[in-house]
Amino acid sequence: MSGMEIERKFLVRDDSYRRLARSSSRIRQGYICSDRGRTVRVRLRDNQAFLTIKGPSADGGLSRYEFEKEISLDEAEHLLQLCEPGQIDKTRYLVDCGAHTFEVDEFYGDNQGLVMAEVELKTPDEPYDRPPFLGQEVTGDRRYYNSHLRCHPYKEWKA
Repeated sequence: MSGMEIERKFLVRDDSYRRLARSSSRIRQGYICSDRGRTVRVRLRDNQAFLTIKGPSADGGLSRYEFEKEISLDEAEHLLQLCEPGQIDKTRYLVDCGAHTFEVDEFYGDNQGLVMAEVELKTPDEPYDRPPFLGQEVTGDRRYYNSHLRCHPYKEWKA
């Protein structure tokens, strides 16, 4: 898959997403490169693995170019050895709401306590229904990018 990714990100206010989810999967990922605006990510999701390249954000963090290719689990395990220090570990819940699917990420390790939801859109101004668990929108706030959480984990943030 490749093309423009358009998504909005939100904090999650309660755990009602768990009972609304149609599925969940465990994700572990590392970053070969996490330079500002460009990332190369290796992701293991259940029994699949992916190499993803993302370009710089546009529209205040709403859209960015994304290239993703499935790779073997063995390739992913080897590539993880090349990654920058720190990994992201989370469970992703898929929650359908209206015509969209929200991906809700519940983080572990140094990011324990952080829960975020995102929805992918076809256009920046596409309307979508808001599920009841959505809280504050954080689209474009770099602190909530996975590549940033890897080196500046949630547990270190000051209130």
